[in-house]
Amino acid sequence: MQVSKQSVPTTETSLFLLHGFLDAETCANLREEAFVSPTTKAPVYMHGSPDYVHETIRKTTSFHPPAEAVASIHEKLSLQKSALETHFGLSLTDCEPPQFLLYQPGDFFVRHQDGNTEQLEFDHLRIRRISVVVFLNDSCAEPKENTFSGGFLNLYGQDYAAADDPLSFSLMGETGLLVAFTADTVHEVVPVTRGQRFTIISWFR
Repeated sequence: MQVSKQSVPTTETSLFLLHGFLDAETCANLREEAFVSPTTKAPVYMHGSPDYVHETIRKTTSFHPPAEAVASIHEKLSLQKSALETHFGLSLTDCEPPQFLLYQPGDFFVRHQDGNTEQLEFDHLRIRRISVVVFLNDSCAEPKENTFSGGFLNLYGQDYAAADDPLSFSLMGETGLLVAFTADTVHEVVPVTRGQRFTIISWFR
């Protein structure tokens, strides 16, 4: 199922969608920050590995906007705590500081889980209850300014190892859209094929 602004599963408790969480101007300003802020390669935490960069598993760039921009987004995300608790029927404590990501053509993140499962070896991952993704630009099949192709956020059932596990949702990017799902949901970012995909990610614990 592909979810867009015209097709929203409002009764589907496994997915929380909030259109217009960020306005277009804020999204544009954050996209600009990707090119003037310090950057690092996005990490992957793997049991037994001293390294945090594994580009066969996750290939994307973290950019680090000024502290005031990070704090502003963190505050906006934290204000969604009550709505997320109601939607998912969970009691949440706080929201991790947001991370800002730039996916270039060819960048991806293989199928994985973010937290709330004993499969994970790292304590800071196990305590994550809700994953949040905020899109900063639109997905579009046709070449248009400030859009990207590919880079779908695919969400699956709970069988982490099954390559044929059925696809539940395939989410297209939409400027300002906030998407939240339980942190044990298996998901992936398929390779970007055109343009640049800008997102913010965070987790409620």
